[in-house]
Amino acid sequence: MPHDKPLTRAWVLHPELKGEDTRHAPEYALEEAVSLAHALPDLEVIGSGIVRLAKAIPATLFGTGKIEELGALLKENEVELVLVDGPVSPKQQRNLEKKWGVKLLDRTGLILEIFSDRARTREGVLQVEMAALGYQRTRLVRAWTHLERQRGGLGFVGGPGETQIEADRRAIDEQLTRLRRQLERVVKTRELHRKARAKVPFPIVALVGYTNAGKSTLFNRLTGADVLAKDMLFATLDPTMRRVRLPDNGPEVILSDTVGFISDLPTQLVAAFRATLEEVLEADLVLHVRDISHPETEEQAQDVLDILSDLGLAEGVPVLEVWNKVDRLGEEEGPALIARAEREEDTYPISAITGFGLENLLRAVEQGLETGHVTETISLPFDAGKSRAWLFEQGVVLEEVQTETGFDLTLRWTAKQKAQFATL
Repeated sequence: MPHDKPLTRAWVLHPELKGEDTRHAPEYALEEAVSLAHALPDLEVIGSGIVRLAKAIPATLFGTGKIEELGALLKENEVELVLVDGPVSPKQQRNLEKKWGVKLLDRTGLILEIFSDRARTREGVLQVEMAALGYQRTRLVRAWTHLERQRGGLGFVGGPGETQIEADRRAIDEQLTRLRRQLERVVKTRELHRKARAKVPFPIVALVGYTNAGKSTLFNRLTGADVLAKDMLFATLDPTMRRVRLPDNGPEVILSDTVGFISDLPTQLVAAFRATLEEVLEADLVLHVRDISHPETEEQAQDVLDILSDLGLAEGVPVLEVWNKVDRLGEEEGPALIARAEREEDTYPISAITGFGLENLLRAVEQGLETGHVTETISLPFDAGKSRAWLFEQGVVLEEVQTETGFDLTLRWTAKQKAQFATL
């Protein structure tokens, strides 16, 4: 798509605080922050660096000497936007922008920009706008045009949102109230869609993983769908669902592709995107896709497990580990890793690009869905017509015997179906 305006020249800084205990090494954190910046189409990243700090200065984040040194570097490179990979307070932001003569965005602001640029469903768009307004409420509001635009960035980065419109907090609060009401309506509609889908007795298999792990590529390979699959962080934001028949005329399942997880996702965004991840909470089986070629694959995996735990993934839902991108490993490393995966339980090495290991994985999906079922008999009175009809709609009734007081039904169902039945 041709650009009708010049790209914004951006510089990425990763502050490394002395003594701070972080899961990710600073060089990989910086690499990820640069990838995040590349996910925005209007930016040109012309430089990046790690800034080591003894402590964060409340007013300016960086010390005087460091501010001057960085200021000279930014001026020399004609930088227009500085991206700080971490939290920056409104006061620090204002002071640094003044001293450097550039616009500045912290990690939350950048992720909000990407979410806004990528969100497609009505719910996704509303969730982003609410998170963005909550973020802006604590800062000088400089960008309101995004509220009128259909989609695209939030106006933090260049564009028509730069006119310094003075909007007070009441205006934001009114807008938030309006968005909440719209969101309630959208969520109700989604619940109706979900109830309609619950009548289709197809199990849901959700793909989850760190961003850029290759979920969308795998999804496309298995479904033939043309979901945006780029080597880019956050390429997918809204869940995409497709029906897939498992090999050898196996059962049909619904495959769900979800937003990539990321370390230090700002809390207001986890809340905003809980709805986007609802499909994961409803899944009968979860495929945790990992980029096994990444130097920090273990740390990324832990981030994903932490978020799944925060979201409240039900106990008993089987999770299979999918070690993707084995095609990127060396001649010695590849076979050794494949042998290691074979020794580990519920672990499947694959390449979504070449198709290696997919048959094994799909067989494991079928087995995983099977082992999640239990067979038991329940009794229903004659007046429990609604519950009985639901069981037949779900296709879980193996046998039904009429008794003097009602029906004895032999069922084969999943823990999720049993829990749904309990709420009827």
